[in-house]
Amino acid sequence: MKNYSVAIALLLIVTACKQNKSPEPVITIDYKKEVLDVTTSIYPENLTKVFNAHGGIDAWETMKSLSFTMDKPDGKEVTLTNLHSREALIESPKATIGFDGNKAWFLNKMEGEYKGYPPKFYYNLMFYFYAMPFILSDDGINYADAEPLVFGGVTYPGIQVTYNAGVGETPEDRYVLYYNPETYLMEWLGYTVSFVPGIDKKELHFRKYGNWQEVNGLQLPKTITGYGFKNDKPTEAKATTNFIDIKVSSSAVDTKVFAKPEKGEFVE
Repeated sequence: MKNYSVAIALLLIVTACKQNKSPEPVITIDYKKEVLDVTTSIYPENLTKVFNAHGGIDAWETMKSLSFTMDKPDGKEVTLTNLHSREALIESPKATIGFDGNKAWFLNKMEGEYKGYPPKFYYNLMFYFYAMPFILSDDGINYADAEPLVFGGVTYPGIQVTYNAGVGETPEDRYVLYYNPETYLMEWLGYTVSFVPGIDKKELHFRKYGNWQEVNGLQLPKTITGYGFKNDKPTEAKATTNFIDIKVSSSAVDTKVFAKPEKGEFVE
């Protein structure tokens, strides 16, 4: 914020008159006119521009629920999340996974042992990827500039995100958002994986964004493509996840929807 000066000249004019009136002060205020450069955003300037390119953080914060469907080989998987309180529900042919606001729970629909991602981490995993970049406005986040990503002849500036201790299930995770230098749309996400045994917890994995669509005034992805990785750089494209039936609403979902069913189990 630029400094500005305020010059106050106080002139007391005392006149003696035959009627013996009381002195009257005359105050002259001369303000030096300058345009103030006021930044009200609590986010770094480049991240604010990314938010704006995707519809704006103010618009995102008016939304209270989000749902999307992924087509998978064994059937459709539907994810529903209350955005402010983060209750979650994932319905698939094999299992139902939920988070009631306090604890994660799981219901196996198949015979035999469930072999998917651990429910404790999976209930918000794809939501977190899908809600980029807005999810990076959460509390307890630290921002820093990251080394740009050069891929396909394009240099993508980066914003690194880390978390305060105790934030989320895996606060040691690190994310790097890479955005298009001209449009400020998010194009890449680099991220570490800390909950899968045997994987380097410091190496960046990569997903590519770019097929955006407008939903209720926000730019949300139609597809996200996973990439191979080496030395904190993406290599070749792998599987692409398609998202359909996307809904984002200013109305929250009844919390009863996220309650553990009688046959479900809480997970630790």
